[in-house]
Parts: sequence; structure tokens; C-alpha cells
Amino acid sequence: MKLYQRFLDGIPYYLARHYWWAYLWPRSVWFFDHQPIINAILFGQYRKLMHTTLTRLQQAPLERVLQLTCVYGLLTPNLIRQLSTPLHITDVATIQLELARSKSNDSSELLPTRMNAESLGYRDSTFSTTVLFFLLHEMPTEARRNTLSEAMRTLMPGGTLLIAEYGPLPTGHWLYRFVPFRWLLTTLEPFLNSFWHDSLPTLLGEMAALHSKTVHQSWDSTVFSGFYHVSEFKVAAIPQNVAR
Repeated sequence: MKLYQRFLDGIPYYLARHYWWAYLWPRSVWFFDHQPIINAILFGQYRKLMHTTLTRLQQAPLERVLQLTCVYGLLTPNLIRQLSTPLHITDVATIQLELARSKSNDSSELLPTRMNAESLGYRDSTFSTTVLFFLLHEMPTEARRNTLSEAMRTLMPGGTLLIAEYGPLPTGHWLYRFVPFRWLLTTLEPFLNSFWHDSLPTLLGEMAALHSKTVHQSWDSTVFSGFYHVSEFKVAAIPQNVAR
């Protein structure tokens, strides 16, 4: 048995195959959840990315907020502090949900559920705001589309989707132009290249239409000379045709 197969119980194949070492192995969960490590992975940009996301969240409707999958670092406790209602958080890995729980001072502040982001158990139009923090680039194309479809389905009209991620293909950035680094990054992140070539506004528009909604990009902030982006999208319902 290959090592990653030990983590397949209820875990998507791509996650166990390519990321067991980062998210599913208890020792790695302990190791990666340290600020210096997280900051190094994001080339010193973690706090700026988190601060930009949290600052923009202040403009979003906060009646019912979903953090779609757990993340390392201080994002979750800071989200909790910014809300007057419990933060909903979902992840397919139990070990990640346990880590998220450990960052909450009060169990009533956090509503964790174990779900696959591609097939959420929430009802349509449940959330006023959903936050995706460096999730999409770690998914193969089909899983990415399914996850964004679920985000559109579960966001209510008038809702906000906040996405912190890599920006579009950064051909002019020095990190991308340094071939050895580009090789290393795309080896560790096997789905990043396909994400780089995706258009998030276009893809979200397609997924929203499946659920009789529209979406438009209402705000965008570049970080690290465009290597990363924090983007805001607004969701609306497609008006029903008036019967003649």
C-alpha cells in the first residue's frame, strides 16, 4: 500500500494523493500551523493577504458567513472575532476541523461540519458571505468547477464571495520567470498551472447561471506585484420572466 492510500477514507483522491503530507498527516498539521512557516510559504505575504481579506469582509453582509475549508494560521480566529454570529466552517478532513476548533475560545463561536466542498449539504441560498482562502489552486479543474458551483448555489442573492488566491498567469513576475522555482512550485502544486489559466469571473459566471444567478467582480486587490489577488464577487438572482 502506498502511503497516501492510508488517508483515503472519506478524502478525495486528489487531496490524499498530492497533499497528504501537507494537510492530513498529524505531524505536518502541527508543523505547518506556525506563522513563520505559513509566511515563508507565501513569500512573506500572509499577513497582508489575511488583513486585506478581513478588511474587505467589513464591507460584506455578515448575517451568515461560511469559511469554505480550513486554513492554517490566524485567519479563522480573526474571522470569528469579526462576526457577531457563529462562523460556519466546513472541511473534508477531520484533522483540519479539529485544528479549527482548537482556535475558538467558545464552542458556540464556530459551527464546524465535515463536508466535501464539491458537494455541500447546505440548502440553496444559505449564506450571505463565503470566504475561500487559497483553496482553488489546490484542486483539479473539475473539482474547482464543482466547488465554485456549490459556492454559487449556497450564496443568497445579494451575497458576497471573497477569494484570496494566486493571480492570473504571472509571466512578468520574477518568481515565475525563474525557471527552477517555477518547476518546484508547480511540482508541489500540481494543479496551479491549470488555475493560472482559468478566468475566475468567467468560470463563476458559468457556475452562477446553473443556479439561476448572476455574479460580477465588484472589487480586486493585488498583492506581491500581482502574484496574489484578493477578489470580491457579488451574487444576484436572475429575474424571472414576467408572464404575458
